[in-house]
Amino acid sequence: MPVNLPAIETQTLHPIKGIRLGWTEANIKKPNRKDLLVIEIANGSSVSGVFTQNRFCAAPVTLCKQRLATGLPIKALVINTGNANAGTGEVGMQDAVATCEQVADVMSILPEQVLPFSTGVILEHLPMPKLLAGIPHAVANLKADHWADSAAAIMTTDVAPKAYSKIVEYGDNKVTITGISKGAGMIHPNMATMLGYLATDANISQSFLNEITKEITDVSFNCISVDGDTSTNDSFIIVATGQGESKPITSRDDEGFADVYAALVETAQYLAQAIVRDGEGATKFMTVSVKGARNVEEAKTIGFSIGKSPLVKTAMFASDPNLGRVLAAIGYASRECASLNDLDTSALSLYFGDVLVAEKGGRAASYKEEMGQAIMNEQEIDITVELNRGDEQATIWTCDFSYDYVRINAEYRT
Repeated sequence: MPVNLPAIETQTLHPIKGIRLGWTEANIKKPNRKDLLVIEIANGSSVSGVFTQNRFCAAPVTLCKQRLATGLPIKALVINTGNANAGTGEVGMQDAVATCEQVADVMSILPEQVLPFSTGVILEHLPMPKLLAGIPHAVANLKADHWADSAAAIMTTDVAPKAYSKIVEYGDNKVTITGISKGAGMIHPNMATMLGYLATDANISQSFLNEITKEITDVSFNCISVDGDTSTNDSFIIVATGQGESKPITSRDDEGFADVYAALVETAQYLAQAIVRDGEGATKFMTVSVKGARNVEEAKTIGFSIGKSPLVKTAMFASDPNLGRVLAAIGYASRECASLNDLDTSALSLYFGDVLVAEKGGRAASYKEEMGQAIMNEQEIDITVELNRGDEQATIWTCDFSYDYVRINAEYRT
């Protein structure tokens, strides 16, 4: 089961003015499960996205990037689960286009105003008759309060749906934010197979939304790792409908920017962390904080070096305070970040929870094995690395590797 991930309470997911969601059971991979979602976006909305950097990216990712670059208003998103439409060549692109054409026909909009998303098995073609037949049913089911069901409709190996909602008030303004995400395996930047959709009724200009979407991604979905594998389909979309009770936000100097930005980050981080908490077979949730770096790249590189190490992750599953595995992961981080070549290991300190476990290049004199064991026995484990070489820091979130991770992935296509 997910590690300390609260069940969704439908009544806490606030509708967003200008957004409606409709799902259906199209039987794309398995019968009797929600697997197709359409999101309707009101006229005048700003839409921005960040996508996987995997060179073998899926056809829907390529099409989304092309359509967002045109500047044409986006009026609908269509998401299918059960099939990634990745590694499918020209046929895959034709299928993505045909999916958008069907949505456009049913909703009386232009095909170029539809963004497609797919998630599931790679190297298999979409079952187009099922998908196309399901779209009219999803559109007929469009409602503003379908966030909880929509979270379930985009799941693959996820055990639990993931959603979060928040209301921000400042002065005479009120902004509502609601989002959903999916992912449990093949999770690692850039980006970390995940999908995320966040909507707000804030009035954020298109150009400014483009600017802050990447920033929000870098402190949320680009700070998680389940298994070190970057998917072919990763996508994170932010929609700002502008239909709420707030003044326009076009720059960092505008009233309410700090409050709205913080709430967007909070929502994105919750959705990102929920993916890790529901990581395939996960039994431990780990927060790795790296402080005192010369730059953020150094801090993130060391954080991910620890967080994606199979040896560290299996030790965490076993509740084994194996300090050597963490130190080794810190030490070889320079392979991916050249500025770490002069890392002074005698100057850094390592903490498990609030327990100092290593300093001056070796085990801390005050450390006793039972102290580390007590930390490792917990479901949530904090690891902090103090580099003492600068003023920058970064935090990443990861999970352990259990027997179930192997089982789930061994059985993935069966």
